[in-house]
Amino acid sequence: MRFLAAASLALLTSSPAFAATEVHWWHAMGGELGAKLEEIVKGFNESQSDYVVIPSYKGSYPETLTATMAAFRAKQQPAIVQVFEVGTGTMMAAKGATRPVYKLMQDEGEAFDPKSYVTAVVGYYTDPEGNMLSLPFNSSTPIFYYNKDVFQKAGLDPETPPKTWAEVEDFSKKIMESGAAKCGFTTGWISWIQTENLSAWHNQPIGTEQNGFGGPAARLSLNGPVQVKHWGNLKKWADEGVFKYGGPTGGDNAPPMFYSQECAMYMNSSASRAGVVANAKDFKVGFGMLPYYDDVAGAPQNSIIGGATLWVMEGRPAEEYKGVAKFFTYLSSPEVQADWHQFSGYLPITRAAEDLTRQQGFYEKNPGSDVGVRQITLNEPTENSKGLRFGNYVQIRTIIDEEFEQLLAGKKDAQGALDAVVERGNALLAEFEAQNK
Repeated sequence: MRFLAAASLALLTSSPAFAATEVHWWHAMGGELGAKLEEIVKGFNESQSDYVVIPSYKGSYPETLTATMAAFRAKQQPAIVQVFEVGTGTMMAAKGATRPVYKLMQDEGEAFDPKSYVTAVVGYYTDPEGNMLSLPFNSSTPIFYYNKDVFQKAGLDPETPPKTWAEVEDFSKKIMESGAAKCGFTTGWISWIQTENLSAWHNQPIGTEQNGFGGPAARLSLNGPVQVKHWGNLKKWADEGVFKYGGPTGGDNAPPMFYSQECAMYMNSSASRAGVVANAKDFKVGFGMLPYYDDVAGAPQNSIIGGATLWVMEGRPAEEYKGVAKFFTYLSSPEVQADWHQFSGYLPITRAAEDLTRQQGFYEKNPGSDVGVRQITLNEPTENSKGLRFGNYVQIRTIIDEEFEQLLAGKKDAQGALDAVVERGNALLAEFEAQNK
């Protein structure tokens, strides 16, 4: 009888009813960020025994999104997927594929206050009624990096970065004339930084229908006077050697030009901060906000984000959603968010995480680490500065790069290049609208 009782007990305790529920998370973070992500997951898994989150690296952001959509069609999708910000329109258009975060948290009884999240971050991922659709995880914004040593050699104040584009031009020429550096500035992301963020920073629309937030009938309008003026200046500065083009998409050639001290100033993601500091071995790095045109009323407004959020996929067993909700509560906790923010350079997604980071003295010990936070919260976002939401936008960013290179090659002027972006981009938007009626 004892043997039978022991056997029955063993059978019960090894049955699926007593096993932790697995929650699969597909993501696009490799290297050190991927290792940190796994550390965060390990912390959650060890904090309770009901759920086990299993992270899986699926390649780049586009590759992860493509894999997820294919898996959904095959009914083999994960519970959670990390999608970059320009994939938001695609996820929203995938009817029946996702479960909004606000509904998940409500249904699973988890405490959830959208107002505790940073407005400029969550605004990108809410519907017209203000409901959060996905959970921000890694959000960044572009900031201004500069070489303090070069500034000093050129007779500039190393503690004072340029505030306006006129100052960027003036400082660049002084630096080049003094021989302190061969080039004034470079940049990553002509699309994200020098077009999309430039527009938001000057409170200029990128497209109609609240930059696409109003629905799929939106069309591009980023060929206005401010954008045309800026692209025209970039062309002029490139011809003068003041600006050096870093290449398409993220601009792979831009960081080496800054690290080698060829260019004195550099614009890229706030999440690049740790890498910039690590690679700038021979000089001191300064940090500032993005420059603006002081003749544009209302500038500077606020910058917009890049990065990614976590979307919840439909079609998983009911018990997994309770685990997803609990994991999201854990991810949003001040301690986890502050640690992730401090490690990565990504923005804290909640005010509490920002406050904790400040209390811990991180910003004081690491000057410049709060620039992105200050910049994105500079003013309450407007319809022009809360972000963008267009279908097929990954392809549109490619068009932006192609037309910018046409401009640099002298084949088009700034107005012609941006008009072409709008015309070609709107054809893709019309196609997206037709497919998602």
